[in-house]
Amino acid sequence: MSATTAEEKKIRKVVVSALVGATIEWYDFFLYGVVAGIVFNKLYFPGSDPVVSTMLAYTTFAVGFVTRPLGGVIFGHFGDKIGRKSMLVITLMIMGVATFLIGLVPTYAQIGIAAPLLLLLLRVAQGIGLGGEWGGAVLMAYEYAPKEKRGFYASLPQIGLAIGLCLASGVVALLSWLLTDEQFMAWGWRIAFLISGVMVVVGMYIRLHVQETPEFAAVKAKNAELRIPFFDMLRRYPGNVLKGMGARYIDGVFFNIFGVFSINYLTSTIKISRTEALLGVMAAAVVMCFFIPFFGRLSDRMGRPRVYMWGSLITALSSFPAFWLMTHSGGSMFMIWLAIIIPFGILYASVYGPEAALFCDLFDAKVRYTGISFVYQFSGIFASGITPIIATALLKSGGGQPWQICMYVIFAGAVSAWCAWLIGRTPLPADDPVETVRNPPEPRGREALR
Repeated sequence: MSATTAEEKKIRKVVVSALVGATIEWYDFFLYGVVAGIVFNKLYFPGSDPVVSTMLAYTTFAVGFVTRPLGGVIFGHFGDKIGRKSMLVITLMIMGVATFLIGLVPTYAQIGIAAPLLLLLLRVAQGIGLGGEWGGAVLMAYEYAPKEKRGFYASLPQIGLAIGLCLASGVVALLSWLLTDEQFMAWGWRIAFLISGVMVVVGMYIRLHVQETPEFAAVKAKNAELRIPFFDMLRRYPGNVLKGMGARYIDGVFFNIFGVFSINYLTSTIKISRTEALLGVMAAAVVMCFFIPFFGRLSDRMGRPRVYMWGSLITALSSFPAFWLMTHSGGSMFMIWLAIIIPFGILYASVYGPEAALFCDLFDAKVRYTGISFVYQFSGIFASGITPIIATALLKSGGGQPWQICMYVIFAGAVSAWCAWLIGRTPLPADDPVETVRNPPEPRGREALR
């Protein structure tokens, strides 16, 4: 076997490991979001006002995003000191156990206030687990890949988000179709959470059979690990942190409008069945699986800041025709699915595909796990976690019309496009992760990415 073939085989193994683990983590995390507006609001947050109950359910959903930065800082710290692989094994275990236990929590009617409190505690654990997972998964692919293909390879673990959402929506839709409403609300929804236990066993087996990334192995070999990577990140890359968080805005807002809030909107406002709404989101997720690597590869050719900037603007603008089609669909599933699949399955991938490599480019290997985890997870508090709550409030404020929601999405898109433009004008960190800190080089332009 030639050296090139052996290297390609190693990269494929790493990518598969990252993708499988990311899929399981995202399935666990978004399963909560899918179920929050259709089950938890009734069983764990009962009340006379359904809007208030739904917002309370989405609040526990948001808590997962609030705790994700904590997980990002903790696992980013140890990932930059000990290694990427070991952190990925731990985060997968935390996420899987928490999700499995959610499927066992008694309802409010059974144990009272303890029910939502237990749900909240397990959601915190989910957030911490995913907070450390995302950065490690994309780093494994990014740091193993050839430099000219990093956009493509780093986009492959991103497909885990689409597959995870597809599985979460699909499993709940299947259970909704097979069971009566009474059966689904009584015990059927729990099956979706208990399945996670089996998935984690498979993911753990795969992850235990990959090696550490070459870049971090070089850092370890030279004993060049930093004592506290987080502080070094803030000292050397404060501007990159802010620009990365701003660029992330449209990703979090758009995903949670179409992947989470739209399910409740379609069932409560448009009055289509829960199964039909879930199948629309699932179909968009399937389409997204093919377009994420397409835009990742495109970012290698055209430059990640450019693809991300235009993707942010076009994706945000698509919210208007999408909600117009939903509102004027007359219950037509063709129009509703078209309104979800094109903006969410295709256009959103122009942002999410290049995003991982775009953020990885902002930091050198000594602080990269910490840097991308903090950027992605901390920005998720305002970009993702509170979006369903904001959307629910804006829908009520607009008298049931979604146009205020669309303006919110466009604002997020404009912020992200501006930050992506600024990233395109930012010098890249030096290639050598050790010499970057000891002997900072002169700034280098991003011409190769433009």
